[in-house]
Amino acid sequence: MECEWKPDEQGLQQILQLLKESQSPDTSTQRSVQQRLEQLNQYPDFNNYLIFVLTKFKSEDEPTRSLSGLILKNNVKAHYQNFPNGVSDFIKSECLQNIGDSSPLIRATVGILITTIASKGELQNWPGLLPKLCLLLDSEDYNTCEGAFGALQKICEDSAEILDSDILDRPLNIMIPKFLQFFKHSSPKIRSHAIACVNQFIISRTQALMLHIDPFIENLFALATDEEPEVRKNVCRALVMLLEVRLDRLLPHMHNIVEYMLLRTQDQDENVALEACEFWLTLAEQPVCKEVLCGHLSQLIPVLVNGMKYSEIDIILLKGDTEEDEAIPDNEQDIRPRFHRSRTVAQQHEGDGIEDDEDEDDELDDDDDTISDWNLRKCSAAALDVLANVFRDDLLLHILPLLKELLFHPEWVVKESGILVLGAIAEGCMQGMIPYLPELIPHLVVCLADQKALVRSITCWTLSRYAHWVVSQPPDTYLKPLMTELLKRILDSNKRVQEAACSAFATLEEEACTELVPYLAFILDTLVFAFSKYQHKNLLILYDAIGTLADSVGHHLNKPEYIQMLMPPLIQKWNQLKDEDKDLFPLLECLSSVATALQSGFLPYCEPVYQRCVNLVQKTLAQAMLYQSQPDQYEAPDKDFMIVALDLLSGLAEGLGGTIEELVARSNILTLMYQCMQDKMPEVRQSSFALLGDLTKACFQHVKPCIADFMPILGTNLNPELISVCNNATWAIGEIAIQMGSEMQPSIAVVLHQLVEIINRPNTPKTLLENTAITIGRLGYVCPQEVAPMLQQFIRPWCTSLRNIRDNEEKDSAFRGICTMISVNPGGVVQDFIFFCDAVASWVNPKDDLRDMFYKILHGFKNQVGEENWMRFSDQFPMPLKERLATFYGV
Repeated sequence: MECEWKPDEQGLQQILQLLKESQSPDTSTQRSVQQRLEQLNQYPDFNNYLIFVLTKFKSEDEPTRSLSGLILKNNVKAHYQNFPNGVSDFIKSECLQNIGDSSPLIRATVGILITTIASKGELQNWPGLLPKLCLLLDSEDYNTCEGAFGALQKICEDSAEILDSDILDRPLNIMIPKFLQFFKHSSPKIRSHAIACVNQFIISRTQALMLHIDPFIENLFALATDEEPEVRKNVCRALVMLLEVRLDRLLPHMHNIVEYMLLRTQDQDENVALEACEFWLTLAEQPVCKEVLCGHLSQLIPVLVNGMKYSEIDIILLKGDTEEDEAIPDNEQDIRPRFHRSRTVAQQHEGDGIEDDEDEDDELDDDDDTISDWNLRKCSAAALDVLANVFRDDLLLHILPLLKELLFHPEWVVKESGILVLGAIAEGCMQGMIPYLPELIPHLVVCLADQKALVRSITCWTLSRYAHWVVSQPPDTYLKPLMTELLKRILDSNKRVQEAACSAFATLEEEACTELVPYLAFILDTLVFAFSKYQHKNLLILYDAIGTLADSVGHHLNKPEYIQMLMPPLIQKWNQLKDEDKDLFPLLECLSSVATALQSGFLPYCEPVYQRCVNLVQKTLAQAMLYQSQPDQYEAPDKDFMIVALDLLSGLAEGLGGTIEELVARSNILTLMYQCMQDKMPEVRQSSFALLGDLTKACFQHVKPCIADFMPILGTNLNPELISVCNNATWAIGEIAIQMGSEMQPSIAVVLHQLVEIINRPNTPKTLLENTAITIGRLGYVCPQEVAPMLQQFIRPWCTSLRNIRDNEEKDSAFRGICTMISVNPGGVVQDFIFFCDAVASWVNPKDDLRDMFYKILHGFKNQVGEENWMRFSDQFPMPLKERLATFYGV
């Protein structure tokens, strides 16, 4: 045995000095401490000093000793592979000897250190660790047992996967039965550790636990009413997870579990109540939910509704008594990063605006995002929302009596919770609520002017959940009064209300679309005034409301007086922001919608906006090249700048059409796009393909020279695993085909096989199917000889995916293509002719020459098979199809 390592007195003093200084609040001191620590890492035994201070230097105060351990933990994280063997062995043995230190802080620090070493892949290289910790659990000394359990819990959290693998010879077979023994320990802290350890292995259905599942569940039931909140919380957490993975084992006890969870959801300790409330959310996703809960709704609903009230602590944190705060600048930490939704090209459908995949904004993340994000109020509201979707109008039986009392309650906190309840059930119980809405909506509009800011803000959200119904009624009845009041709230003196009103208004815009046109001057007045009023965070939401307005009213915005109101404040912000400022994202998105809506009206602003977008793309690409060549010298760029800029360029190309030509001519945008189309990041490729399609439509003369380079890249991106990239590449190919005409011929081989494969794939999203069908049709239109031979392989899915989209240019060119291919290869359609008939009948009014093509094909087929066979064939048609074909085509 080598002699024990001893510290040098002078070295020890130096390190203590450093530890003291690092607790100073002064940042320059902090910085010099960081540098000294980096230098000391050059000495191999520096880490010995750190463990010595943590475990041996008992005269020093605990925070300093703990800090020494935490610095050591960071060194282990960063440099463990470079520790000499002697040092790592010394650290390991010191840790195990001191896991039972009398100070909880030191025990916890040693536990963190052990776990960090273990998670550096060292569980394999420290074979004694788990057996030793398990042995220490049996120690008579409470501190030792608790310290060992603390470390084990952290190891189970960090290394659950490796513990359940063959690498370590499956230690869980011993550990899990061992943990179960401690469920009945006299110390609440130990009981709590024991459950927490086992809980790590539920979701992964770990074999060692599944073997002991029944004793585990029995032990949980035995602890159900434990006096320690932490234990009750872990019991609830276990039951919620078991609901997901071992429902079969809980079902026999379900009645009792539901009764128990009802009690726990009302637990005095909010952390326990929150864990229990998750049970209802999880249960709602299980098919047995209805059957299990139908008898308990009359108890459960009041409990959830009660949980939806703000707690006193919430109100303090939310400054619920502060009414006016509009002049106080925002705390920058509170502003969440925004995610830019890259451009996806979609088709219009019969009877709706545009593809409606995007209602995820509507979830219950309505309000109070400044509190710890997830709390009992939010969980209860989310549970009520999902249960409303399970039970539909049956829920109203239990809710309506409560609602009457809540909504008209004199106490604002109670009234506020009633308004939240009304919003939470909007989606699931809409049908059953309709009879009450004529009375409720005016009441809510009155609540919008409540003296309490928190009531005004929740009312904005709840009204937005009923926007669809409001818009379906005559506009003067509800839409106009609601809009008038909501616009006042956009200018509220409270920031939370401004935010809620802006978001609600964006939802209303999406539902109302052109219904808003008569009120445009009035709306723009408000939104423009808000520009001068808003602090940082709400400005970002205001951009969204303006962009959504432009999307909703389209070209109706293109009036000189509206442009005069709207553009100066937007351009002023645009000029204030630096190229590195992330606030450019929402502003660029907003301008993209505005440019598309204004079309020629955007011309005066076009050039500086275009130039800046090209610069943003160029800067980002340059930064990416630097980072790739010297990652230690340069930062990785934020590619969102480039994505948003590409999307705004698409908006300009779409809005301005051919007038963008001279800007493209004077810039290197096509060279930049060639790089963007090959970027590693899918969203960059997605946006560059959207822009390629838009430029192809707007000024093909500049795109054409690059086509030979672009086509192979488009071909390799027809990978349906990345839906949006694939979708935009597919759409761009179709646009290019229309412009290229017969010159498209050499490119057909590069793309056709993938497209036919995609259209035949099961579970392909609707938007991608439609765009694929249109592009195949367009390729067949310009190169029928090349595409027609494959007709039989795609005609059926082609017809079914295009029957539901509106008559438009894209559908027109695609059907011309299919007709041309049928004339080249009539045999390819014979087996699926009924699908073709159905697709033809989906046209409301095709152009005359297209109608002639349909007429010729239908009559050609009929003459080919003869009257009698045609009768037999057309008898299979559903009645509406038969009638339409007879009326329009006389067959």
